[in-house]
Amino acid sequence: MTDKTQKKTDLMSEAERDAYHAEKMKKKKAARDKILATKTEERGLLIVHTGKGKGKSTAAFGMVFRAIGHGFNVGVVQFVKGKWGTGERDILEKFPDQVTIKAMGEGFTWDVADRQRDLAAARAAWETAKAMIVDERYKMVLLDELNICLRYDYLPIEEVVETLRNKPHDTHVIVTGRNGKDELIEIADLVTEMTEIKHPFRAGVKAQAGIEF
Repeated sequence: MTDKTQKKTDLMSEAERDAYHAEKMKKKKAARDKILATKTEERGLLIVHTGKGKGKSTAAFGMVFRAIGHGFNVGVVQFVKGKWGTGERDILEKFPDQVTIKAMGEGFTWDVADRQRDLAAARAAWETAKAMIVDERYKMVLLDELNICLRYDYLPIEEVVETLRNKPHDTHVIVTGRNGKDELIEIADLVTEMTEIKHPFRAGVKAQAGIEF
């Protein structure tokens, strides 16, 4: 709102403000409806959640829960969080008719300290992911922390890009993890970068149930 408009509204009565607001919203709705009328395509999206901030997997699982609510079948492959118990996994396992979740990670690479073991785990998870992506039963497939495997070159980025570029037309695929590769971001339909402003870990607060896992 400009200073001129602010001064104008300051001089209005409540009834005049209400009428002004209603007219302004009417114009906004008309403009919005005009834009929406041009958006007619419906297809599966490639979605990437990356960045150093918290919330990448959390947002992705939010989409998974939303898809379940619409009656869709969902596949989930966790590339890192294999050993950890998580609240989202416990919930998703209550929907066996709609959700297939595979926790195939070995933990973070610094926990394992065995590159060959990391390579084998990443390959096994990726083969499972590829099978889910082409399986027509699944409307959505979440590849949780795939970006970490790509960052350490545990999987060839060219192979991953080729598979995701040629995914089924109606299948949504979500990829999470910091340091998303440029090649992946380039072919994605929707990319969100989580930016850290503050994090309790830096103040000595450990990871907590219901927040981090």
